[in-house]
Amino acid sequence: MKQTRILVVDDNEDSADLMAEVLRGLGHDVRTALDGPTALDLAVDFRPQVALLDIGLPGMDGYEVARRLRELDDDVRVIAVTGFSRDGDRARSLAAGFDAHLVKPVDLEALRTSVMNQP
Repeated sequence: MKQTRILVVDDNEDSADLMAEVLRGLGHDVRTALDGPTALDLAVDFRPQVALLDIGLPGMDGYEVARRLRELDDDVRVIAVTGFSRDGDRARSLAAGFDAHLVKPVDLEALRTSVMNQP
């Protein structure tokens, strides 16, 4: 399996750490951030290929983080990882440019599959 650079952004530190641990166990290079500004600072040097973003971040929400990540690199795959689970929430995230929408608690197989489906 090819190593992928993945940025995990979630204000719930336990959730961010769990996703990072699982993805590192699959051989990926993973960084975590607990808020949008930190994520964007990390992204400048790290250049993630995939970003897993909580939508309900305080201050700068996941929609804004996704938009700014795309400004840095239009090829980054952005995946919503959120508690927002209604059909309208999924449609909104996809309309906002997310490549996929995963609902918490995240099924680890769905997480793995979403990361592997990068272009």
